[in-house]
Amino acid sequence: MLLRIQDNLRESIRAGAVRVGPFLAHFDAHSDNPYLNYAVPDDGAEPTAAEVEALVTAFRERSRTPRLEYLRPAGAVDAALAAAGFEVDQLLPMMALDELRAPEPPAGLALGPATSDEDLLAASAVQNAAFGVEGEPGEPDVARQRELLREGGVVVLARLDGEPVGAGAHTAPRDGLAQVAGIAVLPGFRGRGIASAVCADLTARVLAAGLRPFLETEPDGKVTRLYGPLGYRTIGESASTTLKK
Repeated sequence: MLLRIQDNLRESIRAGAVRVGPFLAHFDAHSDNPYLNYAVPDDGAEPTAAEVEALVTAFRERSRTPRLEYLRPAGAVDAALAAAGFEVDQLLPMMALDELRAPEPPAGLALGPATSDEDLLAASAVQNAAFGVEGEPGEPDVARQRELLREGGVVVLARLDGEPVGAGAHTAPRDGLAQVAGIAVLPGFRGRGIASAVCADLTARVLAAGLRPFLETEPDGKVTRLYGPLGYRTIGESASTTLKK
């Protein structure tokens, strides 16, 4: 399952990605946000010092912070990156679903796919506010969401009494899998079950399409507080590592 997920994550950035030795690197044309710019190593990669240096150069030439995301174990990649000055930012739990246990959504909450520019902008505004992205959302955010839709993914917007308060997405199907991601709730509306409702809605859509859902999350309690009660369980970990020098 972990190998299938790693392949899925790699394929999700292949279109437009830059090949640098045993790495695929994705660069966002509109934002230097590190979470939108990262590389993924090939399975079984054993990168040389020169290949890691070339990868760093590719990031620097685009004024991006050198960063990678990949599933462990990957001992040769770990060693090569550490030798070049990369440090692990986070080890993120990777979770898969056994059986969905969908909660009753909060009263007044309406969930549905975002397809219009207005709804995609509203979803972006929720996600940016929830994830601490500075600045007002605009056309680049909508274009990024539209690309996800073109690939076959889904963006969901949650409105509470008509007000956009939550959002999330799942990626396009690849190898029978789809990633649930970007679950976001405005700070003033947290603790009401909105995130659970958004995640359950997206998970149900993935299952209805005959796919297996997976997700990764921060090690901040969401494993047991949010995703575990829905039926997700931890199957491994994803390393996020950045060049610090």
